[in-house]
Amino acid sequence: MKVREITLKNLWLENPVFVQILGICSTLAVTNNLRNTLVMTVGVCFVTALSNATISAFRSFIPRKVRMMVQVLVISFYVILVDLVLRAHLPEVSKALGPYVGLIITNCIIMGRAEAFAQANPPLISFWDGLTSGFGYMLVLVVIAFVRELLGFGSFMGFKILPDSFVPWTIMVVPASAFFVLASFIWIARTVQMKRKGGGK
Repeated sequence: MKVREITLKNLWLENPVFVQILGICSTLAVTNNLRNTLVMTVGVCFVTALSNATISAFRSFIPRKVRMMVQVLVISFYVILVDLVLRAHLPEVSKALGPYVGLIITNCIIMGRAEAFAQANPPLISFWDGLTSGFGYMLVLVVIAFVRELLGFGSFMGFKILPDSFVPWTIMVVPASAFFVLASFIWIARTVQMKRKGGGK
């Protein structure tokens, strides 16, 4: 499978969030602050890429009956590294994210790529598949976080950018608003995809 094909699939054609509808819990929970969202999604990219590469490298030695357990163990190792780095260097962000860093372990995107791709492909291409899957996840969450923070707080990355006359949309701060923003993103993205498919026929 070509690098370009994998990149296009993971970022657009088969995006894990707006096409496969995976990783929704964190989408709803951490996207009211762009800084926290960026840190969270970078962590997911790191874990997805390295866990994919590790599982791929050792796939020949992993008994099929226990492969899921091994995958969770490998993913847990990288999640713990992310958690330790955040606690040491970004304690405020770590505290704000709370349990959601640990819940990266159960992220369907990571488990899905490990099972569907890393188990059957070489380490380097598996690393790239994991990295681009993480970027696809990041793309959607960053857009949602930008909209929610801008309308909910009038700020960007914690810095006030809208005038004082702007009245913040309180609803954008609560997790439920992520449903509406995500649904709007999915609607727009799928509409564009369908139009492009139709235009290509």
